[in-house]
Amino acid sequence: MQHPKRNIALFIILGIALALLFIVNISLGSVKIPMQDVLQSLTGGDASKTTWQYIIINYRLPKAITALLVGMGLSVSGLLMQTLFRNPLAGPDVLGLSSGASLGVAFVILGSAVLPGAMAGFFLSSYGIVLASTLGSFVVLLAVLAVAQHLRDTMAILIIGLMFTSFTGAIVGVLTYFSTAEQLQKYTFWSLGSLGNLSWGNIIILGLVTLAGLLLSALCIKPLDALLLGERYAKSMGIDFNKTRFIIILATSLLTGCITAFAGPVAFVGLVVPHMAKLLFKTSNHMLLFWATLLCGGILLLLCDIFTQLPGSSFVLPINAITSIVGAPVVIALLLGKRKGIFN
Repeated sequence: MQHPKRNIALFIILGIALALLFIVNISLGSVKIPMQDVLQSLTGGDASKTTWQYIIINYRLPKAITALLVGMGLSVSGLLMQTLFRNPLAGPDVLGLSSGASLGVAFVILGSAVLPGAMAGFFLSSYGIVLASTLGSFVVLLAVLAVAQHLRDTMAILIIGLMFTSFTGAIVGVLTYFSTAEQLQKYTFWSLGSLGNLSWGNIIILGLVTLAGLLLSALCIKPLDALLLGERYAKSMGIDFNKTRFIIILATSLLTGCITAFAGPVAFVGLVVPHMAKLLFKTSNHMLLFWATLLCGGILLLLCDIFTQLPGSSFVLPINAITSIVGAPVVIALLLGKRKGIFN
């Protein structure tokens, strides 16, 4: 049963929370900046100090925007995968795209010793790592799309995605065994995920690809409702299942691949946020869930990014550690609240 007034109120609350967390995220860090100065900078004015203005525009605003894009993109990817495979434990990495990206990065970081000097220098730079991650994800994407064209069983695609993950993980394990301590440290730092160190050019690319993936996802909203009842029901409703499945896989690939390339393999968000949205809105209507997942994803990752900041310190904790620490209790609380009738 739909509750329009309740849904509107929830969307308003989530929107306000998103805006507030965005501002708080920018104001916190090794240098605390008053919210008034943050608001002045964001609205085209100047902060009280030139250094604050520089920090906001060149470091904290890009990181906050990255958190929004990553949170929204991974969350919608998780929603698509859970509906397509009708599996509540499915996430954006089930197709093996994140593993493919990790394999590409592992090749250039852990295998840099066999590359010529100039080539090794390029691939070990931030642009080289992004390129390697993109290529690795793209190769797995082509393999998954090729398999999807020859398989009618969606569950078989899920299994093949898991096999890709195992295969790439095994190769990374072999590379790890023969790597130096310095190479292992660099690869480990990348695998922990990071929302910072992106230039405005990087953010524009990430934003455009994320927007394209979200638009493709929006095209599947009505078919997703039918897919909840199975492939046969969807086909009986006149839905081109193969075309819909292809668009879902392509949208997920664009979102997951690009985000992993720029931010690393950020974990847990795509798995947990769709459940948060479903429990909060108590619906399976994807028109509502799509927007709810967008907002919840942005809120969760902004919140996690805030927790990575150590006040008064230049150290920043890895985002992957915080997403699990913050996300797991939230889902447990929501599930317990639903059982007790709090969210009914």
